[in-house]
Amino acid sequence: MSQQPEEEFEEDELELYERHRILVDKGQSLVRIDKFLTEKIAYVTRNKVQQAIDNETVLVNGKAVKSNYRIKPLDDIQVFMDKPRRDTEVIPEDIPLDIVYEDKSLLIVNKPPGMVVHPAHGNWNGTLANALVFHFQHLPEMKGNEGRPGLVHRIDKDTSGLLVIAKSEEAMTPLAAQFFHHTIQRTYLALVWGELEADSGTIRGNVGRSAKDRKVMDVFPDGSQGKHAVTHWKVVKRLRYVTLVQCNLETGRTHQIRAHMKFIGHPLFNDAMYGGDKIRKGTQFAKYKAFVQNCFDLMPRQALHAMSLGFVHPLTKEQLYFEAQLPEDFSAVLEKWESYVNFD
Repeated sequence: MSQQPEEEFEEDELELYERHRILVDKGQSLVRIDKFLTEKIAYVTRNKVQQAIDNETVLVNGKAVKSNYRIKPLDDIQVFMDKPRRDTEVIPEDIPLDIVYEDKSLLIVNKPPGMVVHPAHGNWNGTLANALVFHFQHLPEMKGNEGRPGLVHRIDKDTSGLLVIAKSEEAMTPLAAQFFHHTIQRTYLALVWGELEADSGTIRGNVGRSAKDRKVMDVFPDGSQGKHAVTHWKVVKRLRYVTLVQCNLETGRTHQIRAHMKFIGHPLFNDAMYGGDKIRKGTQFAKYKAFVQNCFDLMPRQALHAMSLGFVHPLTKEQLYFEAQLPEDFSAVLEKWESYVNFD
């Protein structure tokens, strides 16, 4: 099966775990869950089961359990573990990295717009992964995500901002677990079309692939399709025809912010995939149309920036928080809108 284009993966945590579900028999005797799962799941070691339990990715009746938990008849067990192996090679390339923070366990990278996160169909070179394997040897990889060294999450090619990279196996698994449990604090800045009526709000609606175009995500508010998704937003600055908003992700679905903002009638500025590359608000004057086109030319991508990351250090357990300033293209477009509004 061929890999999907990188642009399909914006804002989505890597699918790090394969899902097993076991309904315990009525006549099952009491036994430790780690022993039970080692016997029940093919080709899995007790150490791997223990690791999943430690990272709270083994759930019994919907709740995480300890390794000494003794299963009971009719227990509903869910296990999230690594996917089957794929063979993928990443060629080292001497590409500069904007490293915000680094220690022996992890690093925080500020990805520029236009850089693909990892090799995929149509983007085999020039990716963040190519740069990582050049600058750092022996980066860990999650099984099933070979070709994505150190990566525990990703953002879209044309989204700028922060990514956390694991430098060791002992750092990768706990970091992956934090994304799995949605405990990572992520804040994005987005420039959207139109003026939002309220100063803040929450968008709830499952996000899943469109039946008409598999590259595009649709919102299913009735929960009939897709995955549960929640985006909290608040207005940062009102610029008459566009608005700068801060978005905090409670979940991390593919294209979540882009799909959610379009769903409420405010697509991201210059987001071609979701209709933001056309004038959605404003006048019909030629001067205004030329101004907007100039902004499009200045920032030929969706106006989305992964501004901050907050998480618990996988080894020291210290709470960490990082921010990245807006890149030049985003800042320049904001300045133009501010000048236009003030002058007009």
